[in-house]
Amino acid sequence: MDNLQLWQRYQDWLYYHPNLELYLDVSRIPFDEAFLKGLEAKFERAFQDMTALEQGAIANPDEQRMVGHYWLRAPELAPNQELRAEITEPIAQIKEFVKKIHSGAIKPPDQEKFSHILCVGIGGSALGPKFVGSALAPDFPPLEIAFIDNTDPKGIDRTLAHLPLATTLVIVTSKSGGTPEARNGMLEVRNAYEKQDLDFPQHAVAVTMPGSQLDKYAQDWLTRFPMQDWVGGRTSELSAVGLLPAALQGIDIDEMLAGAKEMDIATRVHNLKKNPSALLALAWYHEGNGKGEKDMVILPYKDSLYLFSRYLQQLVMESLGKEKDLDGNKVYQGIAVYGNKGSTDQHAYVQQLREGVPNFFATFIEVLKDRQGDSMEVETGSTTGDFLSGLLQGTRQALYENSRHSITITIPEVTPRQVGALIALYERAVSFYASLVNINAYHQPGVEAGKKAAASILDLQRKIVQVVRETGTALDLTTLAAKIGSSDQVEAIYKIVRHLNANRRSLTITGSVISYQLSVISYQLSVISYQLSVISYQLSDVSFKLISYLFTRCKLISYLVIYSGSHICVAHFNLC
Repeated sequence: MDNLQLWQRYQDWLYYHPNLELYLDVSRIPFDEAFLKGLEAKFERAFQDMTALEQGAIANPDEQRMVGHYWLRAPELAPNQELRAEITEPIAQIKEFVKKIHSGAIKPPDQEKFSHILCVGIGGSALGPKFVGSALAPDFPPLEIAFIDNTDPKGIDRTLAHLPLATTLVIVTSKSGGTPEARNGMLEVRNAYEKQDLDFPQHAVAVTMPGSQLDKYAQDWLTRFPMQDWVGGRTSELSAVGLLPAALQGIDIDEMLAGAKEMDIATRVHNLKKNPSALLALAWYHEGNGKGEKDMVILPYKDSLYLFSRYLQQLVMESLGKEKDLDGNKVYQGIAVYGNKGSTDQHAYVQQLREGVPNFFATFIEVLKDRQGDSMEVETGSTTGDFLSGLLQGTRQALYENSRHSITITIPEVTPRQVGALIALYERAVSFYASLVNINAYHQPGVEAGKKAAASILDLQRKIVQVVRETGTALDLTTLAAKIGSSDQVEAIYKIVRHLNANRRSLTITGSVISYQLSVISYQLSVISYQLSVISYQLSDVSFKLISYLFTRCKLISYLVIYSGSHICVAHFNLC
């Protein structure tokens, strides 16, 4: 197409929402009338599925649950009064609590006010609040926010080191209360408070399902906010999960909900060209051939939206990344999502987007208003904002010229209303796309499989320690594996032992490469001496002598595991 033809296509396919002042441009996705005709029946079913979902149909057949995150911004649509109360009452509770925190009516012991928030949670309990905070928090919020969203000890230490715990309000978010990462983070944080002789319960609130493990544990905390069974983590930002930290930072949560509600209304329209989420789903389906064959690259040209791609990674990939469809067929669906921000990406991976493997489609997010107030000219007639806008338009054009397709979303500025609308826009698009490809967007069996595998490793670790303690003599890894009934798990056992050693968890590993033979090795507590053929360990008053091993022209690894009192030793030798 020449430029005039592209201009006509732009006008034909441009969606505009007058109340939100939001534009959606799919003109650079080259679907044709035949393609649209072939999807008519699929979209009709998708519209019907959405209607049924909002009316309370069981949308997650695996767990026999309703999916009702759309009700969070329109409680009047919930199927009954009980569900409506589950939405309206927590919002009122949040507002009252936030008012008391800001005024100092609720305060930490011996302090005037809380000054910081520490959010402990993982997945949707962190990605949504992080995105919203980075996008919308004022320059000088009433409370600064930090996150512990992993079970990484060093990361936890780093976060805690930068917080004044005496005036930090801790929000622990976990739907079930049993998610290991959130539980571990909470226990680590509680320990840090106790080390400073601070009363942790007087600094803590919980966001969890009523009756959960966390709900029971947090009985003596400042308060608890409910999570609903029918709201999944990746769609929980407009529940207490996201609204509480947002409100504490001074973000207008009513405006966020209003923006999402406006978008929901727009995406209930059973007309493809007038439904922005359906248009997104159409573009995704076209670009990936309905099979996720291309990645989704998110390019927001605004620093405050740089976490949007990480938020969408979970929303899109956890929802759409499925092995089987609703009929049980193996389909391996999904769309990979990545991105950062423009124009930073101009100097990172746009080179590959323009000239490398054409395995993606881009989504540009444009913000029309540059800043509050006027801008200086950095060149005659041009501001920094003009450059940013020019770089977006130029990159879009350069990609299209090389047959790289794109979507562009334009908003007037980054406000709570616009962010709420963007969240709702993508939530709906995910639902429509899932219907188009006949998958369940609301379960995550792959995540559960990973959790089970991790639990089995921890169980193996407990068995290792127990057997070594009970045996009290040297064990090579093969023997150890047999003793715990896991002869086929030698590699996992080695990695567990290696990790315990690195963290001085009553276990040490020392190894040396020796040719042909290994002499007598003696162990003693404190001083370790290495020689080519003799390795000496000093372990306080305990000395172990191990029989010499002779190997000629072989390549093996021998591991010796020894327990003495409360100390476990593992020696491994590369023998060649």
